[in-house]
Amino acid sequence: MDYQQSKFYIVDAAALPEIYLRVAEAKRLLETGEEKTVYAATKRTKVSRSAFYKYKDAIRPFQDLRGLTATIQILLRNETGSLSAVLNFLAERGANVLTIHQSIPGGGAAAVTVDIETDGMEVGTDSLVAGLRCMPSVIRCEIIAG
Repeated sequence: MDYQQSKFYIVDAAALPEIYLRVAEAKRLLETGEEKTVYAATKRTKVSRSAFYKYKDAIRPFQDLRGLTATIQILLRNETGSLSAVLNFLAERGANVLTIHQSIPGGGAAAVTVDIETDGMEVGTDSLVAGLRCMPSVIRCEIIAG
């Protein structure tokens, strides 16, 4: 299959033939480590190995993260446990941390950028940021995306 010339479509899973869904599930089992071999994954999903190899590169799940993620930039005091306190605060409110980037501290502070999933949060992002700003180790905090 020449992916340079390929066209891609977003299709509801309910409209796909069962074989595609089974191949996608077998790929997921392998990617998550639930199954260690193609043989085990295809056996579990009841798809032939030949069908798996035929379609494995042509199907992948779509994850629409628009509106479900936020990027927060925080300036933290260079104190032991500051980042840990922020991460605990986020977790307690249902935010799932996707990525963390912390710069090397300078001038008594470090810039931290955190990407979070927001769909499981108990509060809105504005309330989350307001709470972060009240933490003693937080100098500045703002949403830069999401």
